[in-house]
Amino acid sequence: MADLPKAKVAVLVSGTGTNMAALLYASRLPGAPYEVVLVASNDQTAGALKLASAEGVPTFALSHKGMDRADHDAAMDTAIRDAGADYVALAGYMRILGDGIVGKWAGRMINIHPSLLPLYPGLKTHARAIEAGDSQAGTSVHLVIPELDSGEVLGQVAVAIQPDDTPETLAERVKLAEHQLYPRILGEYVSRGYDADHLHSQVAELALALPETEERTSHGAPAFKIAGKSGKFFAHFSDRHHGVQHIALLAKTSGQDELLQLIERDPDTFFKPAYYGASGWVGIILNRADCDWDQVAHWLERSWACVAPKRLTRLRKAAAEF
Repeated sequence: MADLPKAKVAVLVSGTGTNMAALLYASRLPGAPYEVVLVASNDQTAGALKLASAEGVPTFALSHKGMDRADHDAAMDTAIRDAGADYVALAGYMRILGDGIVGKWAGRMINIHPSLLPLYPGLKTHARAIEAGDSQAGTSVHLVIPELDSGEVLGQVAVAIQPDDTPETLAERVKLAEHQLYPRILGEYVSRGYDADHLHSQVAELALALPETEERTSHGAPAFKIAGKSGKFFAHFSDRHHGVQHIALLAKTSGQDELLQLIERDPDTFFKPAYYGASGWVGIILNRADCDWDQVAHWLERSWACVAPKRLTRLRKAAAEF
């Protein structure tokens, strides 16, 4: 991963910041795919701020006391954006965020929680696990959504509960697991935009949502076509084929004129692929930080419409108008 651009991460904290420290020091290992560009807190006395400052990381602090939740969230959001962050990692941020800021960072805000979700969302997780007679506790890294501790779980580590455990002794071991898990999952998550398997799954989900579409192999690579023996291919997934560095979607254009116009207008997004380019297909680069998936969906649907039977395009047009 050393040659990939580093994702910029803002870490939100309320306390001593041990998970923040784990994220920060992991970010300084060779090949780390992210860097911490801001540590922000709702508590101006949080120990995490002192640690971040000592390590040369910019900080921001604003007490939430006496402030409207939306106003405080907006101030935090401004600080995060001013720092140039691409992602937000919550690390012991003891403040429930409102739907507004969560929605703005949908898919780019993650949290670590001290239980094996969906078990025990909320507080006092260790005491609840012990009282339930569980044999294991643990920790989960998950996406943040408006519903508390309910976002997609990205990774977990289980920790055995010992017969003489108290919530305090269990918490100490779970914290060790957190420090191992969080940097790894954050690194994997921010790198997924450069991972061929992830990008293929994203393209496949969009392509297979189109009517009567199936995935088949073409020239040794994944491709998508209208179902049936006579169905034509409308998209190809290219993983650095023919020596190029791009992971790309190949889609049909109206011809060479449009292909060249696209490349001239936006060479960071479009390119002329080997072999297919001669027939007017355009390459849409997927392994880039600012990949626009709405644009990818547009090209898939447009390319599909070029080869789909009229009965399918009429039905889709009618459904869109309805």
